[in-house]
Amino acid sequence: MTTATLTTKGQITIPADVRHALKVEAGDRVEFVQIAPDRFEFVAANLSITELKGMFGKPSKSVSIDDMNKAIAKRGAST
Repeated sequence: MTTATLTTKGQITIPADVRHALKVEAGDRVEFVQIAPDRFEFVAANLSITELKGMFGKPSKSVSIDDMNKAIAKRGAST
């Protein structure tokens, strides 16, 4: 298990083996995602938006803005 020490300023140095595994470098962003009380997951947030293109495939049907607005209004009316 890899550990790090918290400084008085609330900072930690990410150990080299963890940085390598997450493929993060100086200037990259990371996220702390709470997965349970007192439990967090440390996640690299270094993908560019262009790398997300096509992640979910093409939609099965196209929806117009008008249809979207109607669905939003219908859902808002039911709450």
